[in-house]
Amino acid sequence: MAKRKLIKKKKLMRGRGLGTPDLMGQLQRIQEEMLKVQEGLGEETVEATAGGGVVKVVMDGHLRMRSISIAPEVVDPEDVEMLQDLVMAAVNEAIDKAQALAAEKMSSVVGGVSIPGLTL
Repeated sequence: MAKRKLIKKKKLMRGRGLGTPDLMGQLQRIQEEMLKVQEGLGEETVEATAGGGVVKVVMDGHLRMRSISIAPEVVDPEDVEMLQDLVMAAVNEAIDKAQALAAEKMSSVVGGVSIPGLTL
């Protein structure tokens, strides 16, 4: 009797779970698309400014800084700390924007589904 229930349970489980060919194919397509998006993020940039635009940072989707520009009038040898704060604020804003860009692009691939362990 127990053997019959086990066989019945196995039949019910067939076609479900991660072992099905359709699901595996879908997962593989999603993975390939995610890789394409990840590569493409290196070509996309975001811009952030601080101090009303006196410090500008351009960063790509891989969180690499492409450029930084500092207006000459903000460079004051007597107030280096202010310049440091402005640079830090612009860089942090650029990081936030680049991470938001990556999350947006990746969510379009996975359809807004949260995948455990996937960090963007």
